[in-house]
Amino acid sequence: MSEAERTPLEERLVKLIEDHGPIRVGDFMTDVLVHPQHGYYSTQAALGATGDFTTSPEISQIFGELVGSWLVHAWESIGAPSAFSLVEMGPGRGTLMADILRVAKVRPAFLKAVHVYMIEASGRMRYAQKRLLHDAGIRITWADKLEDVPPGPVLMVANEFFDCLPIRQFIRTAERSDSPWRERLVGLDEEKNLVFVLSQDAYTDREGMPQGAQPESIFEISAESGAVVSEIASRLSETKGRALIIDYGHGRSGYGDTLQAMRDHKPWPVLKTPGLADLTAHVDFAALARHARREGLRVDGPVRQGDFLERLGLKVRLETLEKAASDSARENLRSGALRLVDPKGMGSLFKVLSLSSPGSQVPPGFE
Repeated sequence: MSEAERTPLEERLVKLIEDHGPIRVGDFMTDVLVHPQHGYYSTQAALGATGDFTTSPEISQIFGELVGSWLVHAWESIGAPSAFSLVEMGPGRGTLMADILRVAKVRPAFLKAVHVYMIEASGRMRYAQKRLLHDAGIRITWADKLEDVPPGPVLMVANEFFDCLPIRQFIRTAERSDSPWRERLVGLDEEKNLVFVLSQDAYTDREGMPQGAQPESIFEISAESGAVVSEIASRLSETKGRALIIDYGHGRSGYGDTLQAMRDHKPWPVLKTPGLADLTAHVDFAALARHARREGLRVDGPVRQGDFLERLGLKVRLETLEKAASDSARENLRSGALRLVDPKGMGSLFKVLSLSSPGSQVPPGFE
């Protein structure tokens, strides 16, 4: 690729690698997604038909309504505090929070007590959220990180948040079972194009690695995901609360390359035109659960999204909405709801994990 065809972020990355050598996959992800001038979330319209991907709240209002009902129940389960924080991490366009607050109107005391915190790094996304939630009629504060939320009772929801957190990748390099693992890095070829390369130093930490690694097996870890779980744990250990994590990923740790890019709702080469395509990796829910248990939290799940939503009453809610809908709206409602629970698609690919304060009871959807 000629320099004229490179994105501004690619030019920056090429110069960085020329000066300092190959970079970790996670550092590449961070620059691609959240670089303040050239990152994907700073420059692109990510969500919706005109964007590169869509999320469950954008597919069907039922998703947000059921999550809202779950949160109202969670508030009651922690004693219905008269003041609490409701935190959404990675709020997209604000659609999920709008649906949550709409269904929460059935419990006016919930809305009177709540102070919403939207954890959002992208100024572009914050603008969209503020426009949508302008007339919500409750206290909403935008924050850069979870640390900015004050102490006290807290409920948290993270839908398609962890898949954007940076990962590291390691590759087994030879036939023997004791052969060295090398870290996969982003470097340059002779024409200064971005390519994957291997580190010179061996990687010796085997924590979390299951049995059965083959030559060229790839193992992924996300230290930042663990750090977020630790921060959640510190909150939920100090005061009553719950966190609901929904994302695509695997319920058991395993091997495989899950790093992927999307553009115009289609797969895109990971290293091509950085900053112009979304970049994510599958969430290792087993690793999140292990980390949370080590921190002393109650862990429920992961369960499949389809099972979770059906246990919360998706079919009943769909039937209620259909009764008041026109023929065309009824078809859209049904197709959207079915897409959320499709066992060959989102219903199985997406998982749901609940983290709760020690001593909490089993939450709805995880029975």
